Amino acid sequence: MSHAETPRSRFLPWFGFLCMCIGMFMAILDIQIVATSLPTIQKALGISPERMIWVQTAYLTAEIVAIPLTGYLTARLGMRWLFVCAISVFTLASAGCGQSESFETLIGWRIVQGFAGGTLIPAVFSAVFLLFPPRSQGLATTIAGVAAVFAPTIGPIVGGWLTETYSWHWLFRINIVPGVLAALGAAWALRSAESNARCDRSIDLLALVLLAAGLAALQIGLKDAPSLGWLAPGVAALLAIFALSTVWFVWRTWHAACPLVDLHCFADRNFAVGCALSFILGAGLFGSTYLMPFFLGLVREHDAFRIGQIMLVTGIAQLLAAPLAVYLEQRIGARTLCLFGFGLFAAGLLASINQTAQTDFAEMVVPQILRGGASMFCLLPPTRIALGYLATDKIADGSGLFNLMRNLGGAIGLALIDTTIFTRADTHGQAIADRLTAGDVDTAVGIGIPRDAFLEQIGTPPDEFTEELVRPLVERQALVDAINDAWLLIAVMTVFAILLVFLIRRPRTEDAPVDADPVG
Repeated sequence: MSHAETPRSRFLPWFGFLCMCIGMFMAILDIQIVATSLPTIQKALGISPERMIWVQTAYLTAEIVAIPLTGYLTARLGMRWLFVCAISVFTLASAGCGQSESFETLIGWRIVQGFAGGTLIPAVFSAVFLLFPPRSQGLATTIAGVAAVFAPTIGPIVGGWLTETYSWHWLFRINIVPGVLAALGAAWALRSAESNARCDRSIDLLALVLLAAGLAALQIGLKDAPSLGWLAPGVAALLAIFALSTVWFVWRTWHAACPLVDLHCFADRNFAVGCALSFILGAGLFGSTYLMPFFLGLVREHDAFRIGQIMLVTGIAQLLAAPLAVYLEQRIGARTLCLFGFGLFAAGLLASINQTAQTDFAEMVVPQILRGGASMFCLLPPTRIALGYLATDKIADGSGLFNLMRNLGGAIGLALIDTTIFTRADTHGQAIADRLTAGDVDTAVGIGIPRDAFLEQIGTPPDEFTEELVRPLVERQALVDAINDAWLLIAVMTVFAILLVFLIRRPRTEDAPVDADPVG
């Protein structure tokens, strides 16, 4: 290779990879900015409240089905054209969503948008290990990680600003220009053999039906379980479909000569542990970016734009921690960084378990800094552990499974969080009411009842007017206590991840790529 060609050969993979990261960023951002503006969409299209959740569920269900298919699609199309096709379809569907004037049309485009967006995330993480040598994979993973975790953080502020400044249509139209540029940039830059490698790979239609049915049933079941109950007939039926479909899919795929998804990746212990860590990280990341706007919106009554401003601290911490994560991972190893990262993330979650009804920006700064910084240390090492030592022909399948586990962790974590809030709020509310009835002055003052007014009422049955004044205060405190329980739940899950780190084995010499960073 001539000296004139060397800079170009180094530039093109990075430029193409950045284009892929832009596409992934827009796909993840789309979920959050739409979530913050659902009430506006509901009013504009006249959608009933019980159907409104399908604007998100349609996208997420299609996305979670598409993620594990990335390996098959990469084999058939090659990484370059898979990305170009996926981001093109995502962009087209975004334009369709922006032009929708009915609920049915919007849901149809959201399904297409979600399926296309679902392949973008694992495609990017596959590119880390297909385009770059081991010495550059830490930096590439961190760039992808920043894009993946920064998008949900700034989602509320972007969504609130777009809705207030323009209209809800721009929640989708904002994807068009970056989508077109990312497609053109990737098509131009990703011309290496690694980017275009493909092979004939047949598709198992029955396995595809089982995968789609199982994951769709799980997603919808998790959506309904917190409100209807986990043992409600409809929920139980959906979870049973998921269980049966999964067992049949795993059995059929494991024994297939040409599987739809290569589940044999799980035979590698490090890959299995990395996926488990990805699952727990998904619960923590999705859970924290759900609980903060939930609390700030319902308890503090902030609008989407103000919520976005408060949550921006997490994004800033992520950006500042990213170069440090790369530096440390190259020097102290993935296992050690995992222990530090998940420990710090757990500390950030535990710092939020004692919130009060008055908690606001000032009290949330330190927990956000801890969680934001830790997220970078939690994302890079599991990616290296899971994908860094797989054979090249298994990376695309492995990336799909690895990212599926993070999304499943988020979906299951959110369902557990909602269940905790629904059930514990009633329990806390009854306990607060009992303490007030018993004349507990500290409880009364704690929920906002003036001391003197409460002392005057002790021993006297409250009248209807007093009950109407006190009920919202009790409900608000009960909600705060239930949210604190939810923070504790995901903190305990994160602590469990620390135990999993000790199951990681040091790769055998023949497994490790040349100049690879150490695992431990």
